[in-house]
Amino acid sequence: MNYKQTTALKKIRSLKSRIKVIQGGSSAGKTISILILLIDKCIKTPNLEVSVVSESIPHLRRGAVKDFLKIMKDTGRFIPSNYNKTLLRYEFTNGSYMEFFSADSEEKLRGGRRTILYINECNSIQYESYLQLAIRTSGDIYLDYNPSAKFWAHTEVIGQPDTDFIILNYKDNEALPIEVVMMLESNREKAKTSSYWENWVRVYLDGEIGQIEGTIFTDFEIIDKIPEDARLLGWGIDFGYSNDPCAVVGLYKWNEDIIVDEIVYQTGLLNSELSNLLKSNDVTGEIYCDSAEPKSIQELKRMGHNARSVEKGRDSVNYGIQILQQKHMFVTRRSRNLLDEFSKYMWKKNRDGGYEKTPIDAHNHACDALRYIAMSKLGARKENIAIPRVNFM
Repeated sequence: MNYKQTTALKKIRSLKSRIKVIQGGSSAGKTISILILLIDKCIKTPNLEVSVVSESIPHLRRGAVKDFLKIMKDTGRFIPSNYNKTLLRYEFTNGSYMEFFSADSEEKLRGGRRTILYINECNSIQYESYLQLAIRTSGDIYLDYNPSAKFWAHTEVIGQPDTDFIILNYKDNEALPIEVVMMLESNREKAKTSSYWENWVRVYLDGEIGQIEGTIFTDFEIIDKIPEDARLLGWGIDFGYSNDPCAVVGLYKWNEDIIVDEIVYQTGLLNSELSNLLKSNDVTGEIYCDSAEPKSIQELKRMGHNARSVEKGRDSVNYGIQILQQKHMFVTRRSRNLLDEFSKYMWKKNRDGGYEKTPIDAHNHACDALRYIAMSKLGARKENIAIPRVNFM
């Protein structure tokens, strides 16, 4: 089988910077094109060490590994004795190799170094995992993903020095069978009358950033720093320890909008350590805390902080969510964990596939800290607040 020189392949090959970010829709040919380039590099350059990483081994076996083996066999390059099925590692005759492993392997993340790194569907792994892999990579880094929502590639990587960024879609993949093209394009008609399909087309056809259906906070922008004329309203703390992180966020008023800034997001913090972090980050003024932790609030007070218990009351979660939904938010770029929560904090689904007016109890530690300060500084009397709206796609 001969693999076509698709537009996707040509565009990826033309990227010159060390970090290559490839955003694209379904069937854009991202994975196949990157693997073809990596195989070609391994064959032409001796002793290359190439790591292909994804969220899990099953995901790799269904995707990148399967595609790699197919390319190698279809092009007559596969030597069975060179492939270790257990380690998912292929040794080329010139000393180069390609290994496949998952991001959930701490040993691999913090282990050996490599020449080239390719993270397939990188929006499925954490930023810290990417960072551990990147600092152990001496050469090129390839990142690809479907843009179902903003994540760390947009906030931490794109726009930085020595980084290229391209967007691909199915039209860049001339190798697609016409039947697949027709099936994909048929969904454009559905998008005219359905917000779900409108978002689907945006992400999976056009390769543009979409919005995960059912997410709670959608009206926000990312900014690099807090403007000098922004006014600090106070701070929110959601306590945590072993499994759940302690989250601290600052809330600022800026004209008619609000700015949110994440200061702390860490597990295993003693209150004395939290106090030191608050002081080192110049957290002064009112701090509104989870009322379920009166002992921690008192300890922070004794350490010199203006810590207060937030008034929750009935339906306080939905009340706080609605206050925030009524504002346009700016979120600082360094607030990585809060931004990650924004992409995952959702309304609960009911049996019919619709959404209830109840948020899931997950991905909400920084969101809760934000909600505490918002209720305390932006809230009105609860009896005058309508039932929060649900953001449907």
